[in-house]
Amino acid sequence: MMDINALPYRPCVGIMLINPAGLVFVGQRIDNLVEAWQMPQGGIDDGEEPQTAAMRELGEEIGTEKAEIIAESAGWLNYDLPLELIPKVWKGRYRGQRQKWYAMRFLGTDADINIATSHPEFAAWRWVEHHQLPDLIVPFKRDLYQEIVAEFAPLFGGAAR
Repeated sequence: MMDINALPYRPCVGIMLINPAGLVFVGQRIDNLVEAWQMPQGGIDDGEEPQTAAMRELGEEIGTEKAEIIAESAGWLNYDLPLELIPKVWKGRYRGQRQKWYAMRFLGTDADINIATSHPEFAAWRWVEHHQLPDLIVPFKRDLYQEIVAEFAPLFGGAAR
């Protein structure tokens, strides 16, 4: 039997991409069987700085790096995968992810976003209000999304709802 607590967290970055209207980018994952939307995120390569990983992941997942970092999460946020997913995700090497989050100002236009990348992760995308984010994500990431929305709420001119 696998000792879940002995497994490490996968080092990762998350990106809250904010357009000029104050809306946040979300993509619908290709591999989800349920309709769940998430912000871009991805692993940090060995020796890679988290800020560099965030810009790389933005390009890999939505086809553009037309953004600038405007805020960084104070700490690292973790989430645990549901037990049934651990053997299926990342070859069973991780219990979940440890994420450093970045808020980014989008400097492009919608035409600059192209989710048909070389390794597509999203089937569709849209802009949403920041307070909607926890309701759109898969349940096992909801607490993390609530934390990051609360932390970045001042960027939207107020507190989280």
